[in-house]
Amino acid sequence: MAALCRVRHRWKRTNCIKLLTRNLTGTFDYDLVVIGGGSGGLACSKEAAQLGQKVAVLDYVEPSVKGTKWGIGGTCVNVGCIPKKLMHQAALLGTALKDAQKYGWQIPGPISHNWSTMAEAVQNHVRSLNWGHRVQLQDKEVKYLNIKGSLVDEHTVKGLTRTGKEIPGAVEHGITSDDIFWLKESPGKTLVVGASYVALECAGFLTGIGLDTTVMVRSIPLRGFDQQMAGLVTDYMEAYGTKFSWRSVPKSVDKLASGALQVTWTDKQTGKDQRDTFDSVLWAVGRAPETKTLSLEKVGVKLNEESGKILVAADESTSVPNIYAFGDIGEGRPELTPTAIKAGKLLARRLAGQTNELMNYDNVATTVFTPLEYGCVGLSEEEAESRHGKDSIEVYHAFYKPLEFTVAERDASQCYIKVVCKRGGDQRILGLHFTGPNAGEVTQGFAMGFQCGATLTHLMETVGIHPTCAEELTKVNVSKRSGLDATVTGC
Repeated sequence: MAALCRVRHRWKRTNCIKLLTRNLTGTFDYDLVVIGGGSGGLACSKEAAQLGQKVAVLDYVEPSVKGTKWGIGGTCVNVGCIPKKLMHQAALLGTALKDAQKYGWQIPGPISHNWSTMAEAVQNHVRSLNWGHRVQLQDKEVKYLNIKGSLVDEHTVKGLTRTGKEIPGAVEHGITSDDIFWLKESPGKTLVVGASYVALECAGFLTGIGLDTTVMVRSIPLRGFDQQMAGLVTDYMEAYGTKFSWRSVPKSVDKLASGALQVTWTDKQTGKDQRDTFDSVLWAVGRAPETKTLSLEKVGVKLNEESGKILVAADESTSVPNIYAFGDIGEGRPELTPTAIKAGKLLARRLAGQTNELMNYDNVATTVFTPLEYGCVGLSEEEAESRHGKDSIEVYHAFYKPLEFTVAERDASQCYIKVVCKRGGDQRILGLHFTGPNAGEVTQGFAMGFQCGATLTHLMETVGIHPTCAEELTKVNVSKRSGLDATVTGC
């Protein structure tokens, strides 16, 4: 997250509290103070510094309940996108080794995976990124303070140093996605509680490296995403080896004498309790915004009381004139690294008087890095129906088989394309959805078309690259409404 003050400040130390205050002449020591050293906060601070502003960044990592902590860079670098994609790649390589034998590679002996080797390599890369961020801040003369910031008034920021912070003890059972990437030893048989994209991604790579993995789902998977696509993702995962406990709510976790964790849960479909034992229980039920420690109420910054997020306008401004918020902490903003980075840079430019351009949060592409990747941009089919009405949209779709799957004899039942269009005229594209290999790479390319008002006509006039999965998007022509078979045949 990032909360910013467009003022000048002076540091004053009181015991283990640092205060940013106005001095007697009425001037300030900083043009911009950024609370939060994640991707957005770092992008904003560096951009502002390049534009001649004097900038400070306050960043402090609250250790997880298991005591896991990390360096500057935020969730994405340390416990999100980066380590997740690397461990996803480890799982993909395991699948590739199996495919390789169908392609003629002779692989002697059984294939096994060493968690410690992978974890050390991933963690070393993350630490190199932490160091790189610190070097960049130093090069751009941005003051970095490893302290926890909060607001005293609209022109004053205080920071609690490490010596003034009690670190809570580790809880007896359970880990989170903050911990999984920093484990030195394999988590073993794992229960993943939750069905968000983080939960499914973690379950996917754990299954992929050979671990017995179960996902416990309370309601629906991938809430907020197109639900037909979400079903294809979980169907593939089940065929891939991930177990699912549907419509289930955890009740208790007990540690047995053997060291195993016995989990009791209620099956909401039958009302009966069930039990199983696991080596690890990974809670992936969402993140809460850290707004309570910022003392926002003291200065009048308004929050959404239900979500705890900060209410922001189109220009990232809050209810207090010189305080701004962007990234995950902003109410209604996508919780995505690239949007936070771009929003932070644009805010820095506006504050420096360089531009009036606002962040465009519409049609932001994203990808879920599950065993069968899912990329999307624009509206889900459900959202398109809700906004425009079922009779005012046309959905084109296709089931296809990636060429790579053929020789390897892999099931492609869930490899699917969906293009949601406005009905009539050139049929403006409202949403594009893709499950298959390299979904992020495929979706990123088509996302640019959304910024240019892409239509189905544009898509049909695009010549595909053969043979690729992406070219299937340029050939999609069967509508759901027609009832015709949407299976792609031939090459």
